[in-house]
Amino acid sequence: MPPPSTVQTPAAPPGDFDYESAVEACARGERFALKALYERESRWLLAVAMRIVRDRDLAHDVLQEAFLQIWQKAGSYQRALGSGRGWVYTVVRHRALDEVRRQRPEDAMGDDFETLAERVLYNQAAQDAHTETDHDDEALQFCLAQLDDPKRQCVVDAFIEGYTHEQIALRRGKPVGTVKSWIRRGLLALKECLT
Repeated sequence: MPPPSTVQTPAAPPGDFDYESAVEACARGERFALKALYERESRWLLAVAMRIVRDRDLAHDVLQEAFLQIWQKAGSYQRALGSGRGWVYTVVRHRALDEVRRQRPEDAMGDDFETLAERVLYNQAAQDAHTETDHDDEALQFCLAQLDDPKRQCVVDAFIEGYTHEQIALRRGKPVGTVKSWIRRGLLALKECLT
């Protein structure tokens, strides 16, 4: 598996598309903007959802629900916090991860860890959108690089790739308890490094 900074979402077709303006147009209730976002990104967003939920029908449901959330919550998007494309990918990832957690609630980590994981996800979505990293993103990448490989890989597997603890344990050939411990310790180390 590539290091966290190189995990990529497939690139959209070349061309100029103003994601930020499209999301802001959704916030104003302009349906054409949502349609344009869907036509532009749905293929790649479906792949993101599939990678996380591992079921084609469920991934389609996740994508539909995510676009409903994009429409309803577009007003919460702020350009200063990241790219429009990164925000859209984050919505889809969160919806897919929520679905996995709904099906397997024992994999939930708790509010403090979810907040940190959300930051990791948002950072990854910004990288996927090929945006320039700001100081906070550079700090997060630095802190991720400081983790030993098992902890870093488990955090990436859980919060970027969307694997459950059991799936990570199978991939790594380790007991589930060890994987949970590595994830928890990795997130604690990230939290400490970032404060």
